[in-house]
Amino acid sequence: MTDVEEATRLVRERLDQLLASHPPATTNPRDFWGAQFDHGLAWVHFPEGQGGLGVSPGLQETIRARLDAAGAPDNFPYNGIGVGMAAPVIQAFGTDDHRQALLRRIWTCEEVWCQLFSEPGAGSDVAGLATRAERDGDEWVVNGQKVWTTLAHMARWGLLLARTDPDVPKHRGLTYFIVDMHAPGVDVRPLRQMTGDAEFNEIYFTDARIPDRDRLGGAGDGWHVAVATLMNERNAISAMGVTPRASGPIGVALELWRDHHRHPASGGDPTDALRDRVTRLWIESEAVRLTAIRAQQTAEAGTPGPEQSTGKLAATETLRRVHSLCVDLMGHDGMLVSDYDMKRPDRIGMESDDVVKTFLRSRANTIEGGTSEIMRNILGERVLALPGDLRVDKDLAWSQVPRS
Repeated sequence: MTDVEEATRLVRERLDQLLASHPPATTNPRDFWGAQFDHGLAWVHFPEGQGGLGVSPGLQETIRARLDAAGAPDNFPYNGIGVGMAAPVIQAFGTDDHRQALLRRIWTCEEVWCQLFSEPGAGSDVAGLATRAERDGDEWVVNGQKVWTTLAHMARWGLLLARTDPDVPKHRGLTYFIVDMHAPGVDVRPLRQMTGDAEFNEIYFTDARIPDRDRLGGAGDGWHVAVATLMNERNAISAMGVTPRASGPIGVALELWRDHHRHPASGGDPTDALRDRVTRLWIESEAVRLTAIRAQQTAEAGTPGPEQSTGKLAATETLRRVHSLCVDLMGHDGMLVSDYDMKRPDRIGMESDDVVKTFLRSRANTIEGGTSEIMRNILGERVLALPGDLRVDKDLAWSQVPRS
């Protein structure tokens, strides 16, 4: 038996054991996720004892398909940043103490995570951020502001990128930390979106203290860790395209088509155009789904490469068009929002049964994790080897770069 066959057999055995001992229909979701972690089926390529089995990450799709078919709960909407970003970064750059203390609680959603990168003056140009962290003995003192921080109001921990040396070029003066979101000096305030919800937040740091033991990577090496985080984020977002075609947004579109528009059409009937649009987007969604599966199966364990930008770009732009189709298929009802009450959700807004609000939220998919424009730049420069944009501040000290 080959190593691949042996690994596949092991994963299937563990799945059988998990589903037999913890039937999804009768098991509390947190208990199920804990058992899934203990069986090595959380991040299958992680080492044993850390939520994995040390096998090919391509087998994660086997796990996903089997658990979806069994009706298992999905933890990503409740802790997507923890599951998709924090865990891989902790695995790659954290200490053994970090891994033992944090990984299982991430997977079970006992501790929600957020990402503290964007600032009012540093969005797409994350490396231009101004939040400062200054060393004080065995601690770092943080002052500054972050913005558009998803689920920060629910988060126990955050992934923080801060400037620790303003006198070197912007990419070289950053350091990466795990920050306690309940610590003194950390103030979380809601940002209301056009959906009415306040899923996003702004964060103010006022002399907040972080132990040096919670630094990930070396001082000044934060950009390297941040790039790994962003690549994992894009991989996680692109994985939305793996949703089976019978469910997810394209499944909603097909259901709306069947309920409101499927009837014999004559040559000039406007439903012909709608039928064509539904068909084209079904094909696009299927292409995205299969491409995402192939990318997951061929990816090596470790830090994803810039090719993940392909999946992120394709998935989010296709989802945006599918959500727009859903609203159009609703007719006049698509112009009405169910309510505009301010809520602070406990899950990522892209997962919702409200078609109109999901349509409004889908605009954020093409911005978070890097805008579609940034994705095209990455693909052009790093995958297709096209000449990059002129960067006049690349070798200037951050303190000498003009800022708004």
